[in-house]
Amino acid sequence: MNTPALDTHQKALKVNLDPQWYGTFAEIGAGQEVVRWFFRVGGAAGTIAKSMSAYDMKVSDAIYGRCERYVSKDRLQSMLDREFELNIERLGPSRGDTTAFFAFANTVVARSFKGGNECHGWMGIKFQSRPHDEPSQILMHVRMLDTEASLQQEALGIVGVNLCYGAFFLHHMPEKLVESLLDMLTTGRIEIDMVEFSGIEFRNVDNRLMALLLVQIGLSGAAMFDADREVLQPSEVLYKKAILVERGSFRPPTKVNLDMLRCASEKFQADPAVADKPVLQIMELTMRNLLAGGKDVDRRDFLARAELLAACGFTVMISDYFEYYRLAAYLAWRTKERIGIVLGVPSLSELFDEKYYSQLPGGILESFGRLFKNDLKIYVYPFRPSPDAPVQTVQNFEVSPELRPLYDYLSRRGSFVHLDNADTANAGIFSRDVLRRISAGDTGWENMVPPAVADLIRKRGYFGCPAA
Repeated sequence: MNTPALDTHQKALKVNLDPQWYGTFAEIGAGQEVVRWFFRVGGAAGTIAKSMSAYDMKVSDAIYGRCERYVSKDRLQSMLDREFELNIERLGPSRGDTTAFFAFANTVVARSFKGGNECHGWMGIKFQSRPHDEPSQILMHVRMLDTEASLQQEALGIVGVNLCYGAFFLHHMPEKLVESLLDMLTTGRIEIDMVEFSGIEFRNVDNRLMALLLVQIGLSGAAMFDADREVLQPSEVLYKKAILVERGSFRPPTKVNLDMLRCASEKFQADPAVADKPVLQIMELTMRNLLAGGKDVDRRDFLARAELLAACGFTVMISDYFEYYRLAAYLAWRTKERIGIVLGVPSLSELFDEKYYSQLPGGILESFGRLFKNDLKIYVYPFRPSPDAPVQTVQNFEVSPELRPLYDYLSRRGSFVHLDNADTANAGIFSRDVLRRISAGDTGWENMVPPAVADLIRKRGYFGCPAA
């Protein structure tokens, strides 16, 4: 039987009654919402060495050093480092043999008096799992979704207690720790779009799997990581950038996938609206794609794709936005610059399949209105279904008669961009053929993928390839 989750009061009290943990709470913005729980439940003298709020910017700078942004990962890290070091320095000699020290910190902006601002923040804990141990750390970015400041503060306090409890009692089960972060909350109140584990207790944790888990259990609609396997906070990465996204299975990434992005990038950066703007190229995996063939994600398969995309130098997004208009809305909320989506003719056919829009009152018309409302462009890569078949492009694309006027209108307004710079030699390459050749021992697959991908597949034995 599953043990019922402890409520916030019980979690805070259990922390207070455990004599092992002792440390500091430092909170900037939105009040002292986390530490308030530990004072409220009683027994706080056994847990809290110090509680503070450096609310004024100059005071904050005097304590933690100057920074450009006060609600940022850098500020959070400086807070954690400073407070943890002070605990060791001041309290280590007298009680270090029996105490595991910690520092909890957050820097948050809740709903302002005037309203209209983004309500988000950074939260983290740096802690010893036992006396004299090297520190471990958990950082995360949260968005408060309640419409009232008091409710946002309440939610912030609860998720902070969940983080402390998880660090102290669930650090050996990081996945369960992540799942517990929203105990006594809902995804309608708090979104967590980045979590990062580091330190001695988490030396075997792959943060990309934690990013996947955030999306898989609904804590966030999307998560990102870069080619260096570092998890990213989407809003910071996407802010003020022109975005070019290619969606695919990437199982494995083929020469077609790279050529699609190359061709689209040339057209995208030639657009006057993009000229001289920073451009971020993203390879996107949807949860629907990762769940294909089963109810659970094959994590080894996911990591294989992540490693291969990293070998190609790409930033990766995992999203729960199967419909393109939902992906477009997510990106448009984080950047005002041009957004482009790269797809092939088969995906364009799916885009015009009305069965995918039955849940919208306005059907396919509403979906296209949402998709293209910010002058988004779709870059369409030509497709050759078989060696003897003619190449299909946006110019000879076949659509049902009733949707032809809609397609013609979108084409005339420039919503679809034909990638006439495609390398036609790659037109017949499909991931499914690569996998079939790998399983059959046919080495011809090596010419269908980039050299870096082929080397890694052979070296690691991905997709059933005999490992070197």
